[in-house]
Amino acid sequence: MSNNDIVVGLDIGTTKVCVLVAEPNEDGGIDIRGMGTAPSTGMHKGMVTNVDRTVAAIRQAKEEAQRIAGVRINSAYVGVAGGHVNSFNTIGMVGVENRTITARDIERVKATALVMSPPVDREILHTITQEYTVDDMSGILDPPIGLSGSRLEVQVHVITGAVNAVHNVINCALKADIEVDDIILESVASAESVLTPEERQMGVAILDSGGGTTDIAVYAGGRIRHTAVLAMGGNHLNSDLAQGLHVSMDFAEKLKIDYGFCDPILAPYDDDIIIVPSFNGSAAEQGLRRSLICNFLSARVEEILEFINSEFIRSGCDEQINEIVLTGGSSLLPGFADLSRRIIARPTRLGRPGSNVSGLTEIVRDPRYATAVGLCLFSLRQDDPGTPKSMGSKKGRDKSIFTWIRDRLSSFFKN
Repeated sequence: MSNNDIVVGLDIGTTKVCVLVAEPNEDGGIDIRGMGTAPSTGMHKGMVTNVDRTVAAIRQAKEEAQRIAGVRINSAYVGVAGGHVNSFNTIGMVGVENRTITARDIERVKATALVMSPPVDREILHTITQEYTVDDMSGILDPPIGLSGSRLEVQVHVITGAVNAVHNVINCALKADIEVDDIILESVASAESVLTPEERQMGVAILDSGGGTTDIAVYAGGRIRHTAVLAMGGNHLNSDLAQGLHVSMDFAEKLKIDYGFCDPILAPYDDDIIIVPSFNGSAAEQGLRRSLICNFLSARVEEILEFINSEFIRSGCDEQINEIVLTGGSSLLPGFADLSRRIIARPTRLGRPGSNVSGLTEIVRDPRYATAVGLCLFSLRQDDPGTPKSMGSKKGRDKSIFTWIRDRLSSFFKN
């Protein structure tokens, strides 16, 4: 396997950094060849807070992945998340020249949809075509080249991020000697690895719950309809336990993993007593009921799910969602799916990288690695009309947002 044959995903999370090396296979999926992970201590809520520590974690994960895969990593598809990410839907419309739609008309109508540029401090991450309308015929997913009509419309979903936050991620990758092939929203990447085409068609919401954020993406009719990032995740659960039980954050994480359950109604245990050491060693050990841990966890997870439910209603996509798919490390908390079924009132399942992944599958078939796997899979669908088109690639990041909008407008008025 040469370097030209591989694709690399770089997931810079709040609690861990993961570098995944894969090779496209003949079935349209990927073979996993190597993976490296490292603790992440330079991120907070999906954003870089310490460059040196983030770069060191990327280097550590990169070196491990290189050793296992037996290749040198030069570039990667990089995930981005954080509360700075926003999205909106926009519509473009043009008159059709000569009554027959051409590729030129497709470019023109997309340009009109993007005329309303984001503020100067924000950068477009993805432009996602949702559907086209020709005269009164709506719901067209593929570019309607060759159809007859007089009016062409397009609905586009635009995802933006704070310029500085995005560039901090890029700079950390570059300092670790990794070129950025593209910047991908993490929920979009995770969806590549855990959702089926049938789910995307019927209506599904993916909730990628990590340490610092919960990333949301809603699909219906085979296209993304809404995205959002909630700046709450597994670290908030740890913080609640640490403050409520007067223990350290590290011990709170251990309590969550060893004894955690976040649905008090279905908790499958008697009210066991757990011995907890004092925080500073000045007091004696204490015994607490396991149900108390469950109460702290359930309160926070219920709050997160209520926020998500409100986001579905606010965005107007609530009625399009027929299923919830949970992924990310926090989704492994026992009772999370049960609580989701009750609060969001939708069938819920745990999402793991699926059948389009081979190779070191025993390692990556875990919700914690859904984003890294999805980043590698994303590279295979760049020519698909439904694939989000990113402005964060090596070429795209060399342009300021003003330059990009100027080029779009120039092309539009020239046409």
